[in-house]
Amino acid sequence: MEALVPMTQYQLVVIGYDFFLMLARNALLQAHDVVAHEIYGEDAMRVTPPPLLPYLNGGEDLDGPNGEVEMENVTRVRLVQFQKNTDEPMGITLKMNEDGKCIVARIMHGGMIHRQATLHVGDEIREINGIPVMNQSVNSLQKILREARGSVTFKIVPSYRSAPPPCEIFVRAQFEYDPLEDDLIPCAQAGIAFKTGDILQIISKDDHHWWQARKDNAAGSAGLIPSPELQEWRAACAAMEKTKQEQVNCSIWGRNKNKKMKDKYMAKHNSNFDQLDLVTYEEVVKLPMSDPAFQRKTLVLLGAHGVGRRHIKNTLIAKHPDQYAYPIPHTTRQPRTDEENGRNYFFVSHDEMMADIAANEYLEYGTHEDAMYGTKLDTIRKIHQDGKMAILDVEPQALKVLRTAEFSPYVVFIAAPALQNMADFDGSLERLAKESDMLRSAYGHYFDLVIINNDIDDTISSLETAIERVQTIPQWIPVSWRLKRALLSASLIAKFDSKNLLRRYDPEPSLIAKNVLRDF
Repeated sequence: MEALVPMTQYQLVVIGYDFFLMLARNALLQAHDVVAHEIYGEDAMRVTPPPLLPYLNGGEDLDGPNGEVEMENVTRVRLVQFQKNTDEPMGITLKMNEDGKCIVARIMHGGMIHRQATLHVGDEIREINGIPVMNQSVNSLQKILREARGSVTFKIVPSYRSAPPPCEIFVRAQFEYDPLEDDLIPCAQAGIAFKTGDILQIISKDDHHWWQARKDNAAGSAGLIPSPELQEWRAACAAMEKTKQEQVNCSIWGRNKNKKMKDKYMAKHNSNFDQLDLVTYEEVVKLPMSDPAFQRKTLVLLGAHGVGRRHIKNTLIAKHPDQYAYPIPHTTRQPRTDEENGRNYFFVSHDEMMADIAANEYLEYGTHEDAMYGTKLDTIRKIHQDGKMAILDVEPQALKVLRTAEFSPYVVFIAAPALQNMADFDGSLERLAKESDMLRSAYGHYFDLVIINNDIDDTISSLETAIERVQTIPQWIPVSWRLKRALLSASLIAKFDSKNLLRRYDPEPSLIAKNVLRDF
């Protein structure tokens, strides 16, 4: 009987290495069997016959000059199969390229295909349940997909396109949209309708023309909405068509003389906002209910002239003098004997007021009986410093200056009362209603609240309730407001000219940051 000879450490290492090679070889052979089964297995053979060469589609001559296969010309084909037993849409849209090939144009987030991750944007579909799709219309293919039931099989050429980074931002819609009335949308059933002021969660911006979004707190798959670029192009085309038609009318009837404009001029800030006439979406962020760093500082009352804004303003200040205040206007007229500077007016010289206007210190100003009157921004800031909410009944153009983190306005539109069951002997109510509708159409995307002034006391009560409530609930605010508040709370901001920083308005947060850094 032979005695056991202990192994050396070297021998143990060699044996372990041989054992590792054996395991690796077995794993490689097993992987080869799995791949072969995917291509030549019974399920694959049932849908499409085996290719002449592995992964080759069709009978193209792929031999190179030396009789070897040129692998760069090889088309890799996959078979994708899933179950569809309901009427739920698959959640994909297709397009036919110039070569007549069917391409997956988009995949709706949350839809059936997106949940199963069976297809990707850019994949070429060769067959659907064994039916070739080459040179077919998109409508016929969509019909096939809608009517498909049970086991659905796609023969595809993968695009191998890397997935785009996730996009989850929230925006406030600044226009109304109905996909059923849109001739440009690729699939009306895939679109979602929304109204001005609705909060939308943007899921995907991969397509430059059509974004994917869903309404806030809405379940289910995403839908298509027009991108800002598409909506601005649409509005620009409509404006060009309107201008063209007006020019035709002018050539027939002659040009009308320009109407005399009102002698009321907004501060020169407005020249920076001419490009904002085409409104689409405003990026917003939701603040928690108990965020102590944010409060609405300014109550802005908008409405047609004569709708009752002044009465509402005076009533609120009289009832709550410790909560509300109105900025005292500046004027260039001489004070009367019973007037005190700073009580009803601040009296300044004409040169001083013109210098402040040139320095953009006025929110708005105008002339009356050869004297100038205006609301200075510093008077609004003084009210905020006293811990009160400033009440302003201004022209709607002033919102271009006020809608910043510094003034944090709560914008309330006082709408004209309904004309039903009301006597209108001189037509003033009808004129009031028309002006109210025009303002609502032009500036409705700025409104936080709309109150129909059918009864002045009920209107004031509703306004008081709304202001109390808005301070105790989560709020959606422009994302630029939050960024500015964060910048202003940083210690580095002490090195800036805060007055100039706060007065600069920029709708893009990234540009705000660049402006701040440039001034540092």
